[in-house]
Amino acid sequence: MARRSLLFSPGDRPDLMRKAPATDADVICFDLEDAVALDRKAEAREAVRELLASPEFDPDAEVCVRLTATDPAADLDAVVGAPEGEDGGADSVATSGPKRRAARRLDAVMLPKVASPARIEQTAALCAERGFDPAVFALVETAAGVLSAQAIAAADATDALVFGAEDLAADVGATRTDEGTEVLYAREHVVLAAAAAGVDAIDTVYPDFSDVEGVREEATFALTLGYDGKMAIHPAQVEPINAAFAPDPDEIEWANAVLEARDDAEREGRAVFEVDGEMIDAPLIAQAERIAERAAERDGDDTD
Repeated sequence: MARRSLLFSPGDRPDLMRKAPATDADVICFDLEDAVALDRKAEAREAVRELLASPEFDPDAEVCVRLTATDPAADLDAVVGAPEGEDGGADSVATSGPKRRAARRLDAVMLPKVASPARIEQTAALCAERGFDPAVFALVETAAGVLSAQAIAAADATDALVFGAEDLAADVGATRTDEGTEVLYAREHVVLAAAAAGVDAIDTVYPDFSDVEGVREEATFALTLGYDGKMAIHPAQVEPINAAFAPDPDEIEWANAVLEARDDAEREGRAVFEVDGEMIDAPLIAQAERIAERAAERDGDDTD
């Protein structure tokens, strides 16, 4: 599935959460962590639970919840339900476990400040206790997390690595710049770790949501690094991010020509061939396949 744009929506703002699917974000992530004040966590959990339990809530987007770093079990108790036979406390739902969970629309969870694969395994176990098997988005935003990115990406439950530049800069004492050179090594390292494990890589947020051209340029740069998508903190960022990760007509035309010539070459037993004067081999074929895949994802969205 496409994960070009991942839009955060505060868990204590039901009005914004209900509007999130209309933004055309590929992933909508209801946030119980940074976007919610400590004294509003319980209120946010209940608001997210109510929305996800609603029969009317069935968006085309992938639905994710960012759990808190400090108490993911309480988050899951409230949003998914406590383990069978246990009392989840005030935030849990009173109806029976299996029926309750079957009615939910929740595809993924995001874990903040992941520093080792142990966090992934612990959360996967918490989910399994509740009869829940989500995709896991591991947010790598500390020095320890970046250095452990390969192991985090390789954890069985990990489905995507997410890079957090702002928290990383704070963790290492770096000064954020417009150029972003202070986090460039870490940004590239996360892509390499994700690619090696065969999971998606999602780029950091662009803090100035009023700068539409800025987020478009940042998303385009993230694509050149190998990222599959980018996080958004405001609905206005979704369209430019989606556009940046969609191939342009010239790229699609080139990719289609390469793949057609590849098929002809395979029938003739040739590994290397020419397209418009350019010698094509395995790396360029892989690039063409990726462009074609992105084009197919875009076209699938257009037909919804």
